[in-house]
Amino acid sequence: MAAHQRPLRVSLVQGATRWHDAPANRDYYGALVRPLRGQSDLVVLPETFLSGFTNETLGNAESMDGDGLRWLRALSADVGAVVTGSLVVREGERCVNRLVWMRPDGSHALYDKRHLFRMAGEHERYAGGSERIVVELHGWRICPLVCYDLRFPVWSRNRYDRAARRFEYDVLLYVANWPGVRRHPWRTLLLARAIENWCYCVGVNRVGVDGNELHYAGDSVVADFLGQPLVELGAQEQVVTVTLDPAALAAHRERFPAWMDADDFTIVT
Repeated sequence: MAAHQRPLRVSLVQGATRWHDAPANRDYYGALVRPLRGQSDLVVLPETFLSGFTNETLGNAESMDGDGLRWLRALSADVGAVVTGSLVVREGERCVNRLVWMRPDGSHALYDKRHLFRMAGEHERYAGGSERIVVELHGWRICPLVCYDLRFPVWSRNRYDRAARRFEYDVLLYVANWPGVRRHPWRTLLLARAIENWCYCVGVNRVGVDGNELHYAGDSVVADFLGQPLVELGAQEQVVTVTLDPAALAAHRERFPAWMDADDFTIVT
């Protein structure tokens, strides 16, 4: 546990994203998030929260200087917390499913979804990312990923840096549009990722029905390092804040140091 680490308040915003309607989604999610002012450190929105999970990229893509990013910057400043979720972003001739980690001071970090869901043709319309990021917040190290990334444990793997004497991250975070028909893998894999990576795991999914008639069951969750849910959301719109305890995480890593026997490897992208 870092000396300057303190309990971290994480807010899960499980909403019913409006289909292909960015202005409506800005109004909708803004109304859900603004009451969290002063009550949260990190606000987590679902994947593609301004459009829904769409392959109609041209009409729904944001630019990095467009309305979506300006809105996200203003919202983060308003609530005094990091706000994160993913957007469809166009860069030149390509589109990416981009997670934006927006800080209250207007600075941000970016992660482009690495694993593209070929069963829905995402790999045909989006470019995949190649760099994983770790961001810091109040002494916590957090690794934010997107939806289908959850199925690939190597990409999510936490390692212990012996030189720095710390883990790569303390919280593994996934934003998603994960259909209800596959809700059992969603719930199972989130718990597994927490256990195998000696970390807290946060997964935020959407609810409702999208323009492709896909139903989303929510099932957003925060799990501790033992894979035990601290909170599990249902299938309706919900906003819930959970406080993560750094002392409990540090004690578990000390008490059960399985990470010392982990295999070393290199990821080739």
